[in-house]
Amino acid sequence: MKILGIGNAIVDVICKVDDQYLIDNGLTKSTMKLVDENEFKKLLSTLKIEGTVSGGSVANSIVGLSQLGNDVGFIGKINADDLGLKYEDGLKKENVNYLYSKKNEPIPTGSCLILVTPDSERTMCTFLGTAGKINDNDINAQDVKNAEITFLEGYLWDEGEPKKAFDKAISNSNTIAMSLSDLFCVDRHRSQFLELVKDKLDIVFANEQEILSLIESKSFDDAVSYSKNLNKNIIITRGEKNSIAIKGDEVIEFPTQKNLKIIDLTGAGDLFAAGYLHGVINKMSLKESLAMGTKLSSKIIQKIGARI
Repeated sequence: MKILGIGNAIVDVICKVDDQYLIDNGLTKSTMKLVDENEFKKLLSTLKIEGTVSGGSVANSIVGLSQLGNDVGFIGKINADDLGLKYEDGLKKENVNYLYSKKNEPIPTGSCLILVTPDSERTMCTFLGTAGKINDNDINAQDVKNAEITFLEGYLWDEGEPKKAFDKAISNSNTIAMSLSDLFCVDRHRSQFLELVKDKLDIVFANEQEILSLIESKSFDDAVSYSKNLNKNIIITRGEKNSIAIKGDEVIEFPTQKNLKIIDLTGAGDLFAAGYLHGVINKMSLKESLAMGTKLSSKIIQKIGARI
């Protein structure tokens, strides 16, 4: 297996809203908020569903990698309920090896409201459900060892038990990639994330906000200098600006595609990571890998959802 993803198994529920809806419900645009089941149901009752898909950040990346013809797998915890069955079926249809044996759990399968505003930004309200209860017993060490790269998401650090799963995955991995996931995620777990980036990870994905928050700086030059000193592969996306890959003293920039008809930014970072990792496992250069990431993210933002 080329890449094994481990992350939150979340059913994405995509809805269109206006900015006032976010204000009325105390939501911060372009961020992810964790909610309980009651708040999730309350919000959902006021919305029209545009579509549902087997989601979660790393799962989106893994599907993208599968669509590019790579042999990939995914571990994420679901319940044996209706949403869980749909989730598993959705990944299997995309030729992803789903390496988790579902069972009846006391907590339902996780789901995420993806609220898309007219400016194409997405704001997420996530009920982790049983996804947030993944633990080390859910990770088969041999599955991790069989993969060339293990891809983790920072979101997994939002609950207690998943950190044990995280540690087990890291200790059995050949090469470890991780996405920092979200600005609030970095703010909450800065010291642990800094330790991971310095001592454990080989490949790190972050957007500009996340990397600046991690190093507590407002200067992008500081972020580049910090990344060079790590001697790891650090990839930074900057929205409409160039994306950058840093590996030791090598710093490669790649331009974003212009004049796109942007509809929905859901999955832009996830599909960028898929394209870049496709480059890594197929022995492409940093520039070629950035080009693949840019190609996939440019495609995905011109449609609703996180599936090409």
